[in-house]
Amino acid sequence: MPRHIIATSCAAGRRPALLSLLRAAAIGLGALVWAQAACAQEAGEDIIQSHGYSYFGDLKYPADYAHFDYVNPDAPKGGEIALDAAGTFDSMNPYSRKGRAGAYSWMVYESLLGDMLATSEGLPADTYGEAYGLLAESLEYDAGKNWVIFHMRPEAKFSDGTPVTAQDVVFSHNLFLEQGLQSYADAVKRRVTGAEALDDHTVKFTFAPNISRRSLVDQVGAVPVFPKAWYEKTGARLDEPRLDAAPGSGPYIMDSAEVNRRIIYKRNPEYWGRDLPINVGRHNFDTIRIEYFADDSAAFQAFAAGEYTFRQETNSKTWATGYDFPAVKKGLIKLEELPDGTPPSPSGIIFNLGREALKDKRVRQAIALAFNFEWTNESLQYGLFKQRASFVQDTALQAEGPPEGAELELLESLGDVIPPDMLTEPAVMPHTSDPERLTDRRNLRRAMALLDEAGWPVGADGIRRNAAGKKLSLEFPIPSSGSATIGAVVENFVQNLQSMGIDARMDKIDPSQYTLRSRDRDYDLVFDNYTSFLQPGTGLMQRFGSQEAAFSLFNPAGLASPMVDAIINAALETEDQKSQDAALMALDRALRYEFFMIPVWYNDVHWVAYWDMFAHPEKMPPYALGVLDFWWVDAEKAAALKSSGALR
Repeated sequence: MPRHIIATSCAAGRRPALLSLLRAAAIGLGALVWAQAACAQEAGEDIIQSHGYSYFGDLKYPADYAHFDYVNPDAPKGGEIALDAAGTFDSMNPYSRKGRAGAYSWMVYESLLGDMLATSEGLPADTYGEAYGLLAESLEYDAGKNWVIFHMRPEAKFSDGTPVTAQDVVFSHNLFLEQGLQSYADAVKRRVTGAEALDDHTVKFTFAPNISRRSLVDQVGAVPVFPKAWYEKTGARLDEPRLDAAPGSGPYIMDSAEVNRRIIYKRNPEYWGRDLPINVGRHNFDTIRIEYFADDSAAFQAFAAGEYTFRQETNSKTWATGYDFPAVKKGLIKLEELPDGTPPSPSGIIFNLGREALKDKRVRQAIALAFNFEWTNESLQYGLFKQRASFVQDTALQAEGPPEGAELELLESLGDVIPPDMLTEPAVMPHTSDPERLTDRRNLRRAMALLDEAGWPVGADGIRRNAAGKKLSLEFPIPSSGSATIGAVVENFVQNLQSMGIDARMDKIDPSQYTLRSRDRDYDLVFDNYTSFLQPGTGLMQRFGSQEAAFSLFNPAGLASPMVDAIINAALETEDQKSQDAALMALDRALRYEFFMIPVWYNDVHWVAYWDMFAHPEKMPPYALGVLDFWWVDAEKAAALKSSGALR
């Protein structure tokens, strides 16, 4: 648990002792930091010192923890795992908006709190909202979270052997503000007012007053740390694609990269942090190899042939019918369904709200009625999926029925920004459709009526136009490297749209062009996703907020809703679990009410197939599959596969 120290008043009688201490230390910055903490506020301020961080201060793991509960502390080191990637890459810099970054290029970097190989937030996989020191061995902050000081591990080194310093942390923080994504930089600049290296291994961040204290300490603690000297020597920029990206301090280093073919990462034998409790039982592979393929079909065939060894399956048809080749029948490949405790990614068909026709919710509702989940699931996906309704599906935060209790009180407190019908009507649910036929005539009639009402009647040529004679046209790009099933889903959806008189078309394009169009929001409809949430954070504004809506890459719809903004702000101000949960439930309700996405399907298990040479903990953690994190190679099984000729 964090250690709370009540700093007593620094009265006049105490000051001579402090001055003597400073003189004895030659007024060193390290002593100055100690002095600041010892008399942080003359009024007597609560200073929290800890080995980790959570907003409410509760941590699962104590300061003397030996390792995370879910890892195998005796997992052997060695061997190789090989995975696939689709499409192309031309950069090993994962933080540039330009270019297409190589798979897992982010994993060579570490942050003050946590590393990039854990869950997507760099946190342990069996808790939510907690982070533990990695580059930092401890941190301290005032009870009001106006500032935080990180005490770094002096033994930390980049892969080129140079030490990781507080100056590198400040440099990295500023680099993201100057050359990073605009939505990120704008959000952080409003919240973080200062970053200062107090000495080589002590860094302090100060935060803006009169704002939510959420996502402040954990925000600055999660920034990847780059070597300042390398950037100064090379003249490299964070916003440019490049194959010689900055070295990191993490357990893996890039060994080689053949553009559009292969990337190889190797475990750094000189990794500075291999014996830390946070790393015990983790980072077990000597080599991580990524093989690139033009599309998913080619990747699957290569897996069956043993060109790579681990595959996380996302295609329901392949999972249901594809794994009947000889290696599976002989037991050389293992198939598993492993539980997934995270809220499913809120994926679906997203409307570009910047398009004039799509600003009318009636038009969006009509378009949504063209999607037949039941038929799609039964006819194209072998009945393996469930229909998603919520942004926090299957959690206690999912809005159900009309609002009541603390949620209703919150919504009513926000005044006119909340539509009256949202206070009395049940949470928006996806429509139902006839599973027996692609075109549900009942839904088609509802859609046609909505389009007529919205001012898009059908002309003599069967095409819908507005009063100005403009066609209701929709373009839906998809990447050519995607699965055949996704292509079939979109094609049938477009067919239904055309039957309504909408000039709709699917545009299959190469991955590089698709990436560019996605970033530029050059689409009417796109198959994309947002991020689920289990706690408030200022990242909610990047994803759903109005201020960055025009350009945020995390907000593909361009959603800008005063109602959503107000609820996010209310969530950020909550100070207890009950109020927090009520605000997040209200947020789920509001996002569904705004109707900027057609929800599709989800899976509550991970489908994995792998050549039978890997092992994982018997009890898996709920928040991560963790194949690159805490799985390992069974050396005897790997040797048997190779000696039999099944694998090269």
